[in-house]
Amino acid sequence: MKRYSSLTVIGRDRSGVIARFTNLLFQMGANIEALEEQVHHGRFSMTLQASWPTARFDERVLRARVSALAHELSMDLTLRVLQERAKPRCAVMVTREPHCLEALFKAKLPCEIALVAGNYRALEPLAKRHAAPFHCIAWSDRARAEDRLLPLLERHQIDFIVLARFMKILSPNFVWRWKNKIINIHPSLLPSFPGANAYRQAFEKGVRVAGVTAHFVTPNLDEGPIIWQESFRVAAHDTLKAVMDKGQRLESRTLVKAVRLFLQNRFDIYWGKVHERRA
Repeated sequence: MKRYSSLTVIGRDRSGVIARFTNLLFQMGANIEALEEQVHHGRFSMTLQASWPTARFDERVLRARVSALAHELSMDLTLRVLQERAKPRCAVMVTREPHCLEALFKAKLPCEIALVAGNYRALEPLAKRHAAPFHCIAWSDRARAEDRLLPLLERHQIDFIVLARFMKILSPNFVWRWKNKIINIHPSLLPSFPGANAYRQAFEKGVRVAGVTAHFVTPNLDEGPIIWQESFRVAAHDTLKAVMDKGQRLESRTLVKAVRLFLQNRFDIYWGKVHERRA
């Protein structure tokens, strides 16, 4: 049996950070399972997954030693020790539209919706009907909002995040901490029509096939690896409202499908693409 941990380090880009952390983990008997690093506007981030034989794993010592190294290097550290639990714990982020959150509750997915966070209280009654804790976080100041949200995710032992028509952009600083763990639903067939007002963009361009895309969130807006897409026909006489209605009917189904695939561990991600595993 093995114990697994995920380590995310963020800070000013400098040499030697990867070597220092990997050497420390090797000294502690860890096996490095995966490592990804990137630099964005002078900010460095590294996500590292490691494993230990259960008999040699000491969480208290691990936390103390990696925290001390992060402090020495002036890096921001997030350490998650992956727990053995029957169901992964999910946080859903929402704004005002209820249809995707409703679909996630109704889908009977093999996960627990352990937290609903919204920048309005509109969906608090829906969360409470399903016995899910709800937290309202104002988003006028993104940095302050994310500083409030991150401890909540840790406190509720969240394993992954779903953006269920959450109408705010997350910072690279936040996204890096949850690499390939944030699933979003976007109202277009990406890479076409990224950003805001995607249905309007499609309508004004006169497309005859439109759709929705579930994808992982990355620091680059609406450019993350695509998990699942659904499409619909746009008739010549369709109004903008008709296009939006058709799209919204697919949003819930596509998001649920993507979350289900994620929970089934059906794919790998490399070179910016989702590759489904063959049975």
